[in-house]
Formats: sequence, structure tokens, C-alpha cells
Amino acid sequence: MSTPVNKIVIVGGGTAGWMAAASLARYGKGQLAITLIESSQMGTVGVGEATIPNIVDFNRNLGIDEIEFIKATQATFKLGIQFEHWRQPNHHFFHPFSDYGVKIDNVEFHQYLHRLIAAGDKVELADYSFSCALAKGRRFAQPHPNPPTPLADYSYAYHFDAGLYANFLRDVALEQGVTHIDAKISQVSQHQGSGFIRSVTLDDGRQIDGELFIDCSGFKGLLIEETLKTGYEKWSEWLLCDTAMAVQTERVGEPVPFTRTIAERAGWQWRIPLQHRTGNGHIFSSQFEDVEQAQKTLLDSIEGKTVNTPREIRFTPGRRKQIWNKNCFALGLASGFIEPLESTSISLIQTAIAKLLSFFPDQSFNPHDIAEVNRLHNLEVERIRDFIILHYKLSQRDDSAFWRHCRNMTVPDSLQHKIELYQSRGHVVMYDHESFEQASWLTMYHGFGRKPVRFDPRAAVVDINLVRQKLQQMRDSINSAATQAMPHQAFIQQHCPAS
Repeated sequence: MSTPVNKIVIVGGGTAGWMAAASLARYGKGQLAITLIESSQMGTVGVGEATIPNIVDFNRNLGIDEIEFIKATQATFKLGIQFEHWRQPNHHFFHPFSDYGVKIDNVEFHQYLHRLIAAGDKVELADYSFSCALAKGRRFAQPHPNPPTPLADYSYAYHFDAGLYANFLRDVALEQGVTHIDAKISQVSQHQGSGFIRSVTLDDGRQIDGELFIDCSGFKGLLIEETLKTGYEKWSEWLLCDTAMAVQTERVGEPVPFTRTIAERAGWQWRIPLQHRTGNGHIFSSQFEDVEQAQKTLLDSIEGKTVNTPREIRFTPGRRKQIWNKNCFALGLASGFIEPLESTSISLIQTAIAKLLSFFPDQSFNPHDIAEVNRLHNLEVERIRDFIILHYKLSQRDDSAFWRHCRNMTVPDSLQHKIELYQSRGHVVMYDHESFEQASWLTMYHGFGRKPVRFDPRAAVVDINLVRQKLQQMRDSINSAATQAMPHQAFIQQHCPAS
């Protein structure tokens, strides 16, 4: 009979550490001894303040009250991301958390859009997304659990203060019996022969034994890399941005229900609106811009008074070769980092935790279980990598060396195949384990002005005037529903204002 794992040691706090602690405590139902070790003397990166919709389910599965969470983290709602100057300077498009239109005669909606464009009609993809209509009007409404039409089916995420979210989850975890130790780790001990991690020694001399170790120690990867030498796969040939400058400012005006991402000459800026402040950052390639210029670019463009000093964050885009090695499981920055574009960092923590719980080990640590988790995670991260690369590859900007390099670079074969097939016939290729759905890929192709040579011939069967009529009905329905929603700030003020 297998011997269960009972003692779990989490090294590092922050968002990753406390997400893991709260999830494992709920999973273990009091049967697991969970210890989280973090040092209050060491800061966290903490710029992951924008999320994607699966965070809603994550919180719900932990039994978290949404209103409580929003108030505690100064959160606002997020319907998607506005891309500014990415295709070309002064061109904007919106990436919503929703599909576009509905199928006609079981043929994908966008194929009919391609048909109308080929016929010379001036139609915009965004006109057929409820999320886009809400965002355009700076409005918000929670989705109906049983929407009367697919046009009203959409999702939302949050912007929140990452430090406050970690504190909120810490309270949740501590209430469920997690032990919290504030200390630095001075030594990591391994079992002879197997190389498995046996214990960590604290700076006060205490030794903490464990059976499963969760590495949430950030970029350094204290356990997964410094101890186990797992290895790191770099993706710098495709993802040039390797440095960020982050700063917080006082809130100016009402918060909008979306993240703004603004392309610059050697990278891009983010703007994340919270209830009490705004998160700002400039992420750039150190090959094409120095830190001094990047900081000037950031500070010259922000709105509102700064409330802290700009922080420089350096990183290497890529992933750990294994997220699970021996009895160590890496989460968050310890497992790798792509970049903040599309807000996937917290989502990857969440999905990695889900994989760990699905294949939760006994003390045999079956290598086939470990290999499967690594396979699934690596596929997921590669799919996200390709989606992020797409943003740079499809840009039409040629106003700087950075953008010219991105336009001309060779991309992974998996991504090139997707681009070629879309350009051929408007077909959106979807691989297994995609984090972003068809509508997201469609957003990028349209947003960057990529038009297919032809459309699905089945879309030509329906009379073109009937197609126009159906699309007009979709637009009217979406616009009518969107105008009935409350302004975003009014919704927050009525339902979930932070103190």
C-alpha cells in the first residue's frame, strides 16, 4: 500500500506561495501539514495585477466571497485588453473575453465577415462582441448564468493589488491550519542517493523537514534550480523584452474595465486601473533601449502623481525544463516567465496547482506521474509563448529597429503553421492545451490587419443580403444590451467599493 504525502513545505510567499497554500489546505481538508516559509525582509516582484477569467473560478473553488475579495484587494473588473499603437502608431484594437457573433448554418461567424470584407463592406470584428461594446462604453455587468443568446455569453477577470491579494489568501490559508514562518533559508539538504530534498535550514538554525517541497522563491529558483539544477530553456530569440520598469500612481479619473497596453519604440507599457491607484510599467528590450531612457519613457507618459519609486525588474524569457523535479514542484517565477503581456502569470500559477492536485503524489513520487505533469505544463506554456510572439511578429510598425527585428524574425514552426493557414483560408488552428481560445487568435489576426486570401466556400451559399441582415441584427442586439449596463465605476460603487 502506498504511503501518503503528509508534510508539505512551501518556500516563498507572495501570490504564488499563498495561492498554493490556500489550495493545498482546501485539498487536504486538514490531513496535510503545510508550512510556508517566507522572509518579510525580502520583497516580491508583485507586478502581476491583471488577470484572465479563470481567476474567477479559482477564487470560487476556494470558497472565497467575491465581494469580500474585491473590497480587500481594491479590485476593479476587466473585460479584456486594449492594444494601442501595436499594429501601427495611432491604431487601436480590443482583445475581449468573449466570442464574436454566432455561427450561421453551422459555419464559423468570422468566415461571413471575411465574405463581406471581400465584397467591399466596411465591417469591424469588434462590433460583434458584447465585451467590446461594454468596454467601449466604460460599462460593466456580470454575465447572466444562463444567457438568452450566445451573443450575451462573455467572461470577466480582475485588476487587483497583488500584495493585498497575497495577504488575503494568507488569511484564508492560516484559517485552514497552514503554518507560517517568517525567516530566511540558509541551507537546503538532500537525501543521499536519490537527491530528493530532505529539509531546509532557517537562518535561526531551525530545520524544517518535508516530503513535498513547493518552490515559490521567484526567479532564483532556490530549490528547483540552485539545488536540483533542473535547467532553463531560454526563448530570447523570439521574446526580446527582458526588463521592466514598474511604478504606481495616484488614480486619475474613473477606472476603466480593461487593461491598457501601449506599444513603444522598444517594447510596451501597461496601465492597470485599481480602485485606489493605477499600476504602470514599461517593459522593453535591453538590446534596443537602456534603463535610463526606459524610465524616462515611462515617467513622461504616466497620469497622476507617483506613489513609489520606479523599480527595475530583469528577467530571461523562458521556462524551467521541468516544473516538477524529484519531490520539488516549482510555481510562479520559479517555474519560468514569458512576459506580462496578456496577463498569464497568475493563470499559470493556477493551472500548475490544478495539475499538481490532479496528480498529487504519494511518497513513491511515481516518475510517470511527474513526466505527465511536465508534458502538460510545457505544452501549455509553449502555446502561450506562441500567442505572445504573434503580437510582435504581426506588427506592421517599422519606425524602430526593435519592431523591424520583430517583423522579420523567424518564429516557431507551430506558430508559423497557424499564421499560414489563417492567411490561406481564414482557418484558426487550435492545438491541444491552448490557454487562449479561437476568438483570441481571431482578435490578433484582425487587429493586426491580416486578411485571408479566401474564405470558407460554405459561407458563400447564404444570400449575401441575408448575411448582412443577420449581422445587423447581431450588432443591434449587442448595442442595445450594452447600453443597459451600468457605468463601471457606478457598478463598483453600488456593489463592492473598497474602504
